Amino acid sequence: MLLVIDVGNTHITLGVFDKKELKGTFRMTTRQSRTSDEYGILMCNMLEYRGIQKELVDDVIISSVVPDVMHSLISSVIKYFNTKPYNVGPGCKTGIRINAINPKEIGADRIVDAVAAYELYGGPVLVLDFGTATTYDLITEDGSFVAGITSPGIEISAKALWQDAAKLPKIAIEKPDSILAKETISSMQAGLVYGYIGQVEYIVKKVREESGIENLKVVATGGLGKIIADETDSIDVYDAQLTLKGLRIIYEKIKKSRGRE
Repeated sequence: MLLVIDVGNTHITLGVFDKKELKGTFRMTTRQSRTSDEYGILMCNMLEYRGIQKELVDDVIISSVVPDVMHSLISSVIKYFNTKPYNVGPGCKTGIRINAINPKEIGADRIVDAVAAYELYGGPVLVLDFGTATTYDLITEDGSFVAGITSPGIEISAKALWQDAAKLPKIAIEKPDSILAKETISSMQAGLVYGYIGQVEYIVKKVREESGIENLKVVATGGLGKIIADETDSIDVYDAQLTLKGLRIIYEKIKKSRGRE
């Protein structure tokens, strides 16, 4: 089995694949103060809870945008799974060409999402990831990463409201029944959700206009992305597990490049 680990700014998401079948997913908060033993025991307990024996994990692949956690996390994989993990980074075989001024500035999570969207849904494709930040990445028909847009995530926007405006309360992020809000909570929800829907629709429209790509498919992922995807025709596919699937695909490409079956 393959253990895939996606380290984001807010959460670490893990998945276990038996060939192409995703057997289970897990999440933990991203904390820089964990030791290798804490990571190892947490991961082993999560696997055991789902009835997956850690001894069945043959390989591990990691993508990370949080460098400070990597030493402990890699050490935990070596110690508890008895294997050195693959790490998505410069020089890694992905099948995606990065056409950027500084390719090293493109986060590993964005590369993984791009690989998954391109391999699973084809190009040209615009990949939206609703994470801590919301990213929009354009992949052409020949598999080139040619442009990326970054905006504050929905949760960041929500926190800015209730942290910086003294009289505004902390709220659940959900679409209210009407945009014509009559009290504070639904007013904030309307601004956040409908405002974000508007952002998505406008950015997708401008990408189509400036790229000249008419047959552009739009694929979205990320926890809060489902709220937006359900409310707009600008998103063609919502795939909650896109990043984990991308890690599996990259792992298979690495194995193939190294002559392994």
